[in-house]
Amino acid sequence: MSDQIKFIVDNLNKEPFRKNYNLITFDSLEPMQLLQVLNDVLAEIDPKQVVDIREEMPEQTAKRMLSLLGILKYKPPGNATDMSTFRQGLVIGSKPVIYPVLHWLLQRTNELKKRAYLARFLIKLEVPSEFLQDETVADTNKQYEELMEAFKTLHKECEQLKTSGFSTAEIRRDISAMEEEKDQLIKRVERLKKRVETVQNHQRMLKIARQLRVEKEREEFLVQQKQEQKNQLFHAVQRLQRIQNQLKSMRHAAADAKPESLMKRLEEEIKFNSYMVTEKFPKELESKKKELHFLQKVVSEPAMGHSDLLELESKINEINTEINQLIEKKMMRNEPIEGKLSLYRQQASIISRKKEAKAEELQEAKEKLANLEREVSVKTNQTREFDGTEVLKGDDQTIEDKKGISGYSYTQEELERVSALKTEVDEMKGRTLDDMSEMVKKLNSLVSEKKSALAPVIKELRQLRQKCQELTQECDEKKSQYDSCAAGLESNRSKLEQEVRGLREECLQEESRYHYTNCMIKNLEIQLRRATDEMKAYVSSDQQEKRKAIREQYTKNIAEQETLGKKLREKQKAVRESHGPNMKQAKMWRDFEQLMECKKQCFLKQQSQTSIGQVIQEGGEDRLIL
Repeated sequence: MSDQIKFIVDNLNKEPFRKNYNLITFDSLEPMQLLQVLNDVLAEIDPKQVVDIREEMPEQTAKRMLSLLGILKYKPPGNATDMSTFRQGLVIGSKPVIYPVLHWLLQRTNELKKRAYLARFLIKLEVPSEFLQDETVADTNKQYEELMEAFKTLHKECEQLKTSGFSTAEIRRDISAMEEEKDQLIKRVERLKKRVETVQNHQRMLKIARQLRVEKEREEFLVQQKQEQKNQLFHAVQRLQRIQNQLKSMRHAAADAKPESLMKRLEEEIKFNSYMVTEKFPKELESKKKELHFLQKVVSEPAMGHSDLLELESKINEINTEINQLIEKKMMRNEPIEGKLSLYRQQASIISRKKEAKAEELQEAKEKLANLEREVSVKTNQTREFDGTEVLKGDDQTIEDKKGISGYSYTQEELERVSALKTEVDEMKGRTLDDMSEMVKKLNSLVSEKKSALAPVIKELRQLRQKCQELTQECDEKKSQYDSCAAGLESNRSKLEQEVRGLREECLQEESRYHYTNCMIKNLEIQLRRATDEMKAYVSSDQQEKRKAIREQYTKNIAEQETLGKKLREKQKAVRESHGPNMKQAKMWRDFEQLMECKKQCFLKQQSQTSIGQVIQEGGEDRLIL
């Protein structure tokens, strides 16, 4: 249950939900909130489910969710009685009912989105048979079924195109190129039509050309059919030759074979074939299936970019690192029993590899022998075609050249050599199987000895394993108890932390209020002390103490300021009275300065000019005479 809740919380915290839950907050959700979470997940799968369940009746909510879960093919655990419990739990928002549904939905969200989308178009509406008696209703229902089938076909084609790796840009470019080619062909056909219309009997010539095209197509079909028949004939001849060779070899083996040798050979072949069927072929078949499954998986996946390759390389490096760490841990354990067994495993694997190598060599020798027998059979057939059943030998080389079958004698020698080789292969196969049988017997005896030596250790190991299982079971029980206790303590701890946080905030507020009150009290005490000192100084009979009173000081300062204000007002009055004469005197002084400046300028001008005129000063006045 804890793993299930953890998986649900992790997925709800991701896109597109962003719930920001932890295990405690999610487990403490109210039934209504839990139903809203389930509804949000269903709304992500089917947008029609976007509803605030607070605004909906519980029966309608349960009916809507049950309908969608039925479409999505969710199967609640249990029988019919459990089904009623499931419905009731879905209505009241029971955790044992909601959690498995959330876990199932979040595990296959993308698949369920696709299923919900297809359900909108593929869930057939059942029409009562009495309504189908009407022709209009029957025709409409038939069109509905045809459209549904068309949708299925189009959806399959769309999925195939998505997984085929073709991009829409490439398809558009191909379509545009084909349209251009089509336009060019149409223009070319129009030009040819215009050119042909000027020729006499063009209709008859077009008819003859059409017939010629039909006959050429028929000729191509006949040529293709002829080639197929030739291929079939060739395969049939090969099969016939192979069967004849087998029959010949069987007759030859039966003619000069003793029952003992025949039985021995049959036993060897049976052993070899049994090994090939039970060990070698199943391994090869399994490896081919794995390779095929891997290739299909690679083909079904979309094209990978550079970033995807880098991510895969990083994952591979991480897995290799983990493997190396596990190997190091295993080497550090250095268990003696495992070390002894590993030695036997290595010996068994070496023998198995040798056995596979010998079987492959034998298979290659058989294939080589079959190829040579096939070549000999072909040469023999060619010889029979040219010269009956006679076999040429020795000095008949010239006759071979004349007949066009040069090399037949060499082929005959090859046939004899192949027969000898076959005999050697059979002997070697017998020796190999005998050696293998003897080796297997030795290994079996060695294994039985080692088993008897390891029997007490294995017995002790079984007891230890049983004890380990009991301890593991006890550990699991304790762990489950610990997990439940830890979950309860974690919940209590979170509540206590919230209370402590609130109390700390309250303590800080009270502490700040306390300091503020202390400061205010100190200020009031200081003011009270100053007021007391002031009263003592004011009511004191000592003049010296009385002068120290603040009231006396303020009175003195007020008197001084009043005296100063009186003097300033008097000074202001004097300034107002003398303002007019002073302004007149200042104007006369500015005029005087202007007059003196004018005289200065005239004097300077007189010094700089030639004697244009004469200035005469009489009676304090200056006169210019020209």
